[in-house]
Amino acid sequence: MLRFAALVVCVQAALAVNTLVLVDNLATRETHSIFLKSLQERGHEVTVKAADDPSLQLSRYGEFLFNNLVILAPAVDEFGGALSVQAITEFVDGGGNVLVAGSSEATDLIRDLATEVGVEMDEEGAAVIDHLHYDAADSGLHTLVAAPSDGLIDSVVMVGHKQSAPLLYRGTGLITDPDNPLVLPVLRAPSTAYCHDPTQRITEYPHATGQNMLLVAALQARNNARVVVSGSLEFFSDAFILASVQTPTGQQFDRSGNGVVVEALSRWVFHEEGVLRVVSVEHYRKGEDSPPPSYTIKEQVVYKIKVERLVDGRWLPFQTDDMQMEFVRIDPFVRLGLNPDNSGLFSVEFQVPDVYGVFQFKVEYNRVGFTRLSSFTQVSVRPFTHTQYERFIECAYPYYASAFSMMAGVFFFSLVFLHHKDSSKVKAE
Repeated sequence: MLRFAALVVCVQAALAVNTLVLVDNLATRETHSIFLKSLQERGHEVTVKAADDPSLQLSRYGEFLFNNLVILAPAVDEFGGALSVQAITEFVDGGGNVLVAGSSEATDLIRDLATEVGVEMDEEGAAVIDHLHYDAADSGLHTLVAAPSDGLIDSVVMVGHKQSAPLLYRGTGLITDPDNPLVLPVLRAPSTAYCHDPTQRITEYPHATGQNMLLVAALQARNNARVVVSGSLEFFSDAFILASVQTPTGQQFDRSGNGVVVEALSRWVFHEEGVLRVVSVEHYRKGEDSPPPSYTIKEQVVYKIKVERLVDGRWLPFQTDDMQMEFVRIDPFVRLGLNPDNSGLFSVEFQVPDVYGVFQFKVEYNRVGFTRLSSFTQVSVRPFTHTQYERFIECAYPYYASAFSMMAGVFFFSLVFLHHKDSSKVKAE
């Protein structure tokens, strides 16, 4: 019985999701309690520590101690213990997930960390200002932006279903490289917004303006590790999640849209949503049920792949109609859409091209909000053996006729030659 109990404890420890939350001061646990409580309710083992705690470390003996890292400490000048920007970068390279919240007064340390994941925060002291999209509770500087939900990325997996309520935001603007395919614009600023120090006169054109400026950005690395960077710490706060919103045009909303977006975005960044996996791959000749040692050119082949999606902690069949399979040597020789069914099984039947060599069944599925799905299965394709070629083909009939006519001619010539007698020799006799 004791052994069984110990085994259960070990299994639970292995399945637990460990999340480290770093804060400027422990009062953040109260101001952001809704966000932290939602993590605990979803099964996270949340550890809250000061960002300058001397005991901080992400790994021990080459093993990561946490699955996720949340940094709600925009004012930290230097991380404590063994934690550093390089250590966090290595954590992401190892598959860890990170959520970073900044502010207008974010330190160089937080800015350097954001830069490492392809996001640039505007200069210190700069805040997002919008004179047309602000909340009635604003102090007069119009830095309490009521960002329309239209600026959210078109992905239910990342930000939940679209809603009419605007999102409250107070913080700095973010700038990303639009050519970077790994960085995703989660929340764009309104076209009338700009980023500048509200206490200073504008003498030069602001560095970040309009929809080129982001309020929240995300990165999904090539190893499927995820990072979210927000220019506002208050975006995740209880005050903004529970606040009502009144726009300058007189529209009133009982609750801001922050709660829905924060919940959905935290699920996404911590790999609770938008996760795909390949369960099985099958391929065989049509009419058979097991893969052969090699395929022959022009054979009919059936390819099947089963894919599942993580939904609320359970693996369910993945449903989509835009997944493709490629039959590749160096370049694709065949590219076909896969036919789905209700069990998450995608299949296709095709003819092997008339080219032999080493091929791959290749499935790559890359859609916004989902982990990158890659499946490669290598097979050999050989030419026909000498017993598999057709003996007589129509296009060669003239050659067959010429060969048989030549044989017939030689036969009759031989008969004539052997049985013909010279008339001069007969007279002489």
